[in-house]
Amino acid sequence: MFFKTGRLVLRSATAATALIALTATSLNPAYVGVARAQVQAPIVPNSQQPRAQGPASVADLAAGLLDAVVNISTSQTVKGQDGESGPVPMPKVPDGSPFQEFFDEYFGKQNPGESNPSHKVQSLGSGFVVDAAEGIVVTNNHVIADADEIEVNFNDGSKLKATLVGKDTKTDLAVLKVDPKKHKLIAVKFGDSSKTRIGDWVMAIGNPFGLGGTVTVGIVSARNRDINSGPYDNFIQTDAAINRGNSGGPLFDMYGQVIGINTAIISPTGGSIGIGFAIPAELASGVIAQLRQFGEARRGWLGVRIQPVTDDIAESLGMTSSKGALVAGIIEGGPVANGAILPGDVITRFDGRDVNNVKDLPRVVAESPIGKEVDVVVVRKGKEQTVKVTLGRLEDGDQADAKKDDQTTGEDGAAQNVDVLGMSLGKLDDATRKTFGIAKEVEGVLVTEVQNGSIAANKRIAAGDVIVDIAQETVSTPEDVAARIEKLRDEGRKNALLMLASKTGELRFVTLQMD
Repeated sequence: MFFKTGRLVLRSATAATALIALTATSLNPAYVGVARAQVQAPIVPNSQQPRAQGPASVADLAAGLLDAVVNISTSQTVKGQDGESGPVPMPKVPDGSPFQEFFDEYFGKQNPGESNPSHKVQSLGSGFVVDAAEGIVVTNNHVIADADEIEVNFNDGSKLKATLVGKDTKTDLAVLKVDPKKHKLIAVKFGDSSKTRIGDWVMAIGNPFGLGGTVTVGIVSARNRDINSGPYDNFIQTDAAINRGNSGGPLFDMYGQVIGINTAIISPTGGSIGIGFAIPAELASGVIAQLRQFGEARRGWLGVRIQPVTDDIAESLGMTSSKGALVAGIIEGGPVANGAILPGDVITRFDGRDVNNVKDLPRVVAESPIGKEVDVVVVRKGKEQTVKVTLGRLEDGDQADAKKDDQTTGEDGAAQNVDVLGMSLGKLDDATRKTFGIAKEVEGVLVTEVQNGSIAANKRIAAGDVIVDIAQETVSTPEDVAARIEKLRDEGRKNALLMLASKTGELRFVTLQMD
């Protein structure tokens, strides 16, 4: 279970029992055997062999960083169930109930005539100062979300009111501002998280469970983790103890630079089990700069709809590996609507950065400046080529989820049908468009019927779908489809890659086995 590590609600702790098993290993004494001119070297026990050591102490490092890390407390006014202010009605209890006096004491303090009172909810999190001169503090968005008041608490006990400069829900980042004239601030700098290696020592500082500045040490357990929390997941995983209240706090390297912002944990209990996640500095620093400048994140936009490259798709395209992002459609009016990138292209490299899977592309595009001209490497009809694209700006809502196709099966209105791979195919004309409700912009070969249990049915092809091309060659008649499938078989292909259009024109790719 994933937990965001902020938004703390304090409760009494329950006792926990820990069982530690110790294993003793007996060590044989060193043996020296002498046989004439030969002497066997003594065996060195494992306990005496040199081994890699962690830092002897992080005390000096922590001492210089604690004052830059802050605790963030927020308050939010929550209204009653009906949205109105007023007291909660007293619950009915049996006569003589031992709880009667407690209810009388609590509910008797409320003003009569009111109902459903508003009340304040407190939450706690962490943050850190990145600009002492301007009073800029960084934290997680979920720490301050919906807050009416935000207060920054420093290591020396002083407090300052904070205002929200900007927030980004997609990366869960927020920038706050305090008055630097009211408190001497100490700032920390971002490091290069791209150079962080698995096994490097790291240090987390934060406000777990509202306890105040707390230092924990661990290592980088993994990089590039996708925990499905957002479209740009690329987390650093660490075993440094991160708990609720640590959200928004920094993850330092051993040089005192921020390489991550602690954000989430996996835990069955809500406490640390050694699996924590931090937003890498390489992603966070760019977003924070935009939040400071614009109050919002402004991202690059390519204007394509993409889907994963499966092994079947890679084989059908003649690719040696299933890497990259398959372009399933082009958004009208987008940066590549001019034909620079086409449906069926596989994007394998963007602006000098490899695109290994489908989630890499949105992240690298979003991190790119708006209006920048970039080189995009695509595989098109089995050949690699480079195209130049000028990026647009991704507005919220521009890449809304594609509408699900209507799966209602209509009557067969085709005059001449061809059966291929479990599909009955017909000509797309005015009559069949009306029968199946297909938009006039859609062109191709109509699927009029799909056999139950067929390969096509297993891939969720349905009557009303339209085959636009096969293996990146356009088809316009049922005979074209049959001829293209036969040609692929003659070439020794095992799978056929079909570009399908829904009734409304949404594109997707499907591979069908031809065995």
